[in-house]
Amino acid sequence: MNNFALKGDILFSRTPTELAVFERHYAVCIDGVCAGVFSELPERFAAIPVLDYTGKLIIPGLVDLHAHAPQYAFRALDMDLELLDWLDTQTFPQEARYADLGYAQTAYTIFADALRRSATTRAVLFGTLHVPATRLLMELLEQSGLETYVGKVNMNRNSPDCLCESDAATSLAATRDWLDSCRSLTHCRPILTPRFVPSCSDALMQGLGDLQRETGLPVQSHLSENQGEIAWVRELCPQSTSYGDAYDRFGLFGGDGCPTIMAHCVWSDADERALMKRNGVFIAHCPQSNTNLSSGIAPVRTFLREGLSVGLGSDIAGGVHLSILRAMADAVQVSKLRWRLCDQSLPPLTLPEAFFLGTRGGGAFFGKVGAFEPGYAFDALVLDDADLPCPFALTPEQRLTRIIYLSDDHAVQHKFVDGRKLF
Repeated sequence: MNNFALKGDILFSRTPTELAVFERHYAVCIDGVCAGVFSELPERFAAIPVLDYTGKLIIPGLVDLHAHAPQYAFRALDMDLELLDWLDTQTFPQEARYADLGYAQTAYTIFADALRRSATTRAVLFGTLHVPATRLLMELLEQSGLETYVGKVNMNRNSPDCLCESDAATSLAATRDWLDSCRSLTHCRPILTPRFVPSCSDALMQGLGDLQRETGLPVQSHLSENQGEIAWVRELCPQSTSYGDAYDRFGLFGGDGCPTIMAHCVWSDADERALMKRNGVFIAHCPQSNTNLSSGIAPVRTFLREGLSVGLGSDIAGGVHLSILRAMADAVQVSKLRWRLCDQSLPPLTLPEAFFLGTRGGGAFFGKVGAFEPGYAFDALVLDDADLPCPFALTPEQRLTRIIYLSDDHAVQHKFVDGRKLF
């Protein structure tokens, strides 16, 4: 059923600072696309079914711009370590287990089920370097009804023997095999995924850049997350002017025909930010991961003032919560710490801004996604906050605020993606 209307209290972002609220209105879906929000159902839609959720909140689906699907299995372990130590202690040994397809089946089934039940409707995900396991992950996500991108990870240096491709040619050949294997999928699409500069040789980066220009595929990776990592990139790439330039010199940093997401950008300086803006690179802000792994607090207020494209990421398992509602609350809270402790010239984020990042901000990577405006994909969540009683009347905005700060994905009663009802 792709032609219908939802009735309830409808909220969505018009801009980062303007939250549109329509009480007891109708959001109309025609062929999976929003036709608008109306106080009364127009005559031209009189024949379509109405799903009456009066008293409930209706918001756009949430977008996770950065998470590691194989890491969901070990989330919340060794959170007292910094990034590079955590990679060696937990991440690399655990990801090596996905060479076993039986293990991958068990672990990825758990992850796909959790993502489907969550408030997330669209996600951009890392797999591992293993082609069969990554293909399996994509098949499970295809069946989930979600709209996702998944990347087979490339890494051929500075990695443990159990999780390192032998050379650039081997890595590139495996990537092409993987791309051939997922051509039939329609809701889960491939994205090129150099893990990060330290794990990819120049030959591999050059080959991935050539492959990107050949296919037009999007790109995802990590950028300026940790000061130790940045110093390492400087040693490995002395010819590059910045960490971002180490991607850009191979054509893997946005620009025409190369949609790109870079996760974190905690320590990106003015030159690197300017390069991201020129190239249209999306930033995936991952506040919980940056806290857990002692990376720092990204200057999101600066990103927004400078006009960069920003969304939110759970960054499982650097972040331990899959909920983008939690990421919204965390984004506000860490911005307050940055304002108080680091730079009082940069006001903290407001909740409407964080809501924008988790919906329309990240949704823009997928196109017209993240709002109930004509022409936007009809991704919607119906939220029931009946289990959050209050002795006084609350506005729809206040009710949404409580759900966000309580990170209550259990409030998601119904979920729609491109007009398809998942539950």
